[in-house]
Amino acid sequence: MQKFSRAALLKALIPGLVLSLSMTGCKDPNAGKSTDASGNGSTTTSTAAVQDTTGDTINVGQYASLTGETSTFGVESNAGLTFAVDEINAAGGIEVGGKKMLVKVETQDDQSKADEAKTIAVKYAGDAKIVAVIGEVASSRSKTAAPEFQRAGIPMISPSSTNPDVTKVGDHIFRVCFIDPFQGYVMAKFATEELKLKKVAILRDPSQDYSVGLADVFKEEFTKMGGEIVADASYNAKDSDFRSQLGQIKTAAADGIFIPGYYNEVGTIARQAKELSITVPLMGGDGWDSEKLVEGAGGPGKALEGAYFSTHYSKDSKDQKVQDFVKAFTAKTGKAPASLVAQGYDAMMILADAIKRAGSIERKKVRDALAQTKDYVAVTGKITIDENRNANKSAVVLQISGAEFKYVKTVDPK
Repeated sequence: MQKFSRAALLKALIPGLVLSLSMTGCKDPNAGKSTDASGNGSTTTSTAAVQDTTGDTINVGQYASLTGETSTFGVESNAGLTFAVDEINAAGGIEVGGKKMLVKVETQDDQSKADEAKTIAVKYAGDAKIVAVIGEVASSRSKTAAPEFQRAGIPMISPSSTNPDVTKVGDHIFRVCFIDPFQGYVMAKFATEELKLKKVAILRDPSQDYSVGLADVFKEEFTKMGGEIVADASYNAKDSDFRSQLGQIKTAAADGIFIPGYYNEVGTIARQAKELSITVPLMGGDGWDSEKLVEGAGGPGKALEGAYFSTHYSKDSKDQKVQDFVKAFTAKTGKAPASLVAQGYDAMMILADAIKRAGSIERKKVRDALAQTKDYVAVTGKITIDENRNANKSAVVLQISGAEFKYVKTVDPK
């Protein structure tokens, strides 16, 4: 065997080592990373599976906040989706290519966390059997997960994410609810025309896309209508003391307060406002719409009595479709359906309608059929999906009376 000195060995190996390092240095620095809708790198890898259209079931994914800070949103939306699936399957399923197929839903709990929503989205993107996905309710979590579905070519339908940017992620992202520009307009119009308010204060959570978007639009629309925003204060959803901000608002002599937040902090804000002898009308958006809202304000007839908020549906509607839905859901569950129940139901039923019209479970064909949805008579109103994949529909304003949310007014799109 021929022997070599250390120097001779290095001399022989260095050229190959240099070549190896050179080839490694040419590797795409973004390899192994996903790219979001704006082109920004992400450390989460999304591996999109080629769809498998074999089998006898229509596989639908759902991601929702079944636990965590906004758990009632996910629980209620899931109840509506489940009710819809039971109704569809009891009727034999959805006709696809001449045969009836039953719907099978896989539900994942994102724990009210944006990063968990993205993790679930990556999982669904790698599932070859998933036809479409329902979720999320909260705009921040929808915005985090939606890029994964867009990359995978999986249609996603949000029951109630109202921030405008959600569907801007791409052409596979839809919603069956109105968006914040309309909701902000609705409450500005209601404050001006019905409540005759002139000077309104805003109390917003800058960490929530939903809260910021709704606050900005309300501010713009109310000012256009001749009103004045006398204070625009901020809070954090994890705060427990809002007295400083409310004191600022009281000093500004506002004759109304708009709080575009979620139910879990609104009750505390209302209680502390009452402690400071603030008696002006409180207003909000659909983030208030939870059975736990009044409980958080000290119970029926307490701090939120007489307050108003905009939302998507009222169980008190005289519309026959609404009454049939309320009757059937109440008979099955023992309680009347909340707004998010109706929205979860509508999201699933609109998906079912699109699959039926497409005559296929191919994702691209389902996506195209969703985009062509027009004048669909849903529980939450007549829905047409516009060119931006948003639902063109009316809103309702409800007033809190005891433990009930009473219908006040319907506001149609501009």
